[in-house]
Amino acid sequence: MRVALVNTNRIQPPIAPIGLDYLAEALHAAGHQPELLDLCWEPDWEGAIARFFAHACYPLVGVTLRNTDDCAFTSRHSFLPETAAMVAAIRRHYEGLILLGGVGFSTLPEAVLALCPADAGIWGEGELPLVTVANRLEQGEEWLDTPGLVWRERARLRRNPPGYQALADLPAMSRGWVDNGRYFREGGQAGFETKRGCAGDCVYCADPVAKGRAVRLRPPAAVAGELEALLGQGIDHLHTCDSELNLPPEHAAAVCRELVARGLGERLRWYAYCAPAPFDRELAALLRRAGCVGINFGVDSGEAGMLARLGRDFAPEDILAAAQACREAGIAVMLDLLLGSPGETAQSLAATIELVRKADPDLVGISLGVRVYPGTALAREVGEGPGTVGEQGPGDPQFYLEPEVAPFAAELLDRLIEGDRRFLCFDPSRPQQNYNYHANQLLVEAIRRGERGAYWDILRRCQ
Repeated sequence: MRVALVNTNRIQPPIAPIGLDYLAEALHAAGHQPELLDLCWEPDWEGAIARFFAHACYPLVGVTLRNTDDCAFTSRHSFLPETAAMVAAIRRHYEGLILLGGVGFSTLPEAVLALCPADAGIWGEGELPLVTVANRLEQGEEWLDTPGLVWRERARLRRNPPGYQALADLPAMSRGWVDNGRYFREGGQAGFETKRGCAGDCVYCADPVAKGRAVRLRPPAAVAGELEALLGQGIDHLHTCDSELNLPPEHAAAVCRELVARGLGERLRWYAYCAPAPFDRELAALLRRAGCVGINFGVDSGEAGMLARLGRDFAPEDILAAAQACREAGIAVMLDLLLGSPGETAQSLAATIELVRKADPDLVGISLGVRVYPGTALAREVGEGPGTVGEQGPGDPQFYLEPEVAPFAAELLDRLIEGDRRFLCFDPSRPQQNYNYHANQLLVEAIRRGERGAYWDILRRCQ
């Protein structure tokens, strides 16, 4: 059966829709014929939709939403109005079944579906559910019991329990369905997964909401095979899509050993998100041998009390040790800070900047104001009380900034940083230090000049 897959993500620099690549592979392996409409490259997306659906017949259309917004407190730019307009345009030219999906949709499934004229959506990973719907449609069978389905029943929305599959059962990923070569030329990197799910207790994080709390591992050989496929397309700079690669550390080590055994560590340059613990010199050295050249540690804070409030299970000294291990291994270090959550004080802000300076990373990203996602512990704690900003309508981004520091936090951070250019913040008025990747012209121009790699590392080289 022919199945149309539509990418709605038009963020610049462009990021390849890895989810559609994986979905297309799964559909193809099940005997279906996936066809992609990538609106990222269309200056006139309405015209592209009209042309794509003018003469084609698809019993099923899958539409992916990667991001609901830019996650920036200063801009609070939502992508949902444009996504809803795209789905409405598809509906004008197509009368069949439209399913929404993607990480953005899975974060806010009911809110997104309420805004878009689609029939249903899939929250969580989509390979097994989408193939199930395609098979049922082809056989003329009922499909509303599909795992992970969010669907309308009269005036309300229903959500089926998720149906996670063993990642070893996924087909080999050829990465040939999306134009990854063009994304690499214009976006500077490609993504890959080594696992899915997150069992962490971070109070703000939407990953367990969107991807599940059960950690499911991909076989190291499958990961290495996918990277070989990308390398065969001339793509040699990559970034993991895992929440934190080193959880669990033994799986990260197994993936690295597989890459080393295949000689990929000498041919690839890749980046990862990692937790500061468990992380040691041995793992850092192995990561470097496998081709890892940069790690973004989501440390959030450098003050012990704030780390505990945020649900993090590491201490300030773990941050120092992880940064030191990376320096010894020759791996660049980015530290990501998430400031302004409940309980933040002037003292905790000062302690964080002091700790970060002591860690001596290559770059630091500061997010002042925390994105509040439904279904998280943070959302239950702050509700719509003092400190919350945004959410005027369904799906609009909501943020929290601790009222006790809100009047002076930005100015205090400026004084504490003292002009250190390693600190980036979400401030478009400072283009040389703007940490918002969306529509970051400095980043776009650097990639156009030939820079490749993680966006934070490209910005570091532009300092």
